[in-house]
Amino acid sequence: MINNNDIANTKEHSLQIEVLLHASDAPLTDKALRKHLSVSAKELEQALAELQQRLAASVLRLHKTASGYRLQIADDYSALIQRVFPQRQQRLSQALLETLSVIAYKQPVTRSDIEYVRGVTLSSSLLRQLFDKGWIMEEGYKDTLGRPALLHTTPQFLDAFGLTALDELPPMPDLSAINDAVCSGIIKLDNC
Repeated sequence: MINNNDIANTKEHSLQIEVLLHASDAPLTDKALRKHLSVSAKELEQALAELQQRLAASVLRLHKTASGYRLQIADDYSALIQRVFPQRQQRLSQALLETLSVIAYKQPVTRSDIEYVRGVTLSSSLLRQLFDKGWIMEEGYKDTLGRPALLHTTPQFLDAFGLTALDELPPMPDLSAINDAVCSGIIKLDNC
């Protein structure tokens, strides 16, 4: 049986979580929230559920990423934000997105693996942009001639794209089926 004290504590903890998430520059983990609030895992879970329910009627949403929980504005308002604050819009080039996609889906990869998949030479400035954003890192070396560095995505990549894990990436299209459709004439292209 749940008593009124438990309900009051859950509500108070949910308010405290909201305050901490507003004040924090970065997402907060379960562990950090439990430590700051001195609550059990079950109490935290109840407080997060309470917060999520309360926020359902507001413009903010509780969102869990690879680095923890954060508050973000509901997607319904993204057009308004982009119209009023166009400088916040971050344009990513097609080449940068292709490179990042290869790393995300095929990791760990080397620079030459990326070049092979994309069919073009990889610009150092593209990799530098991804490193500067904190979206990729070098971790380990491929056991081949020259021992090239292996590239991986980072938790910051997951955070930037609103993911908690790589398995949340959309499934890769079946490229062989697309190629078969092109070559069989179902899809018309000149280069088959």
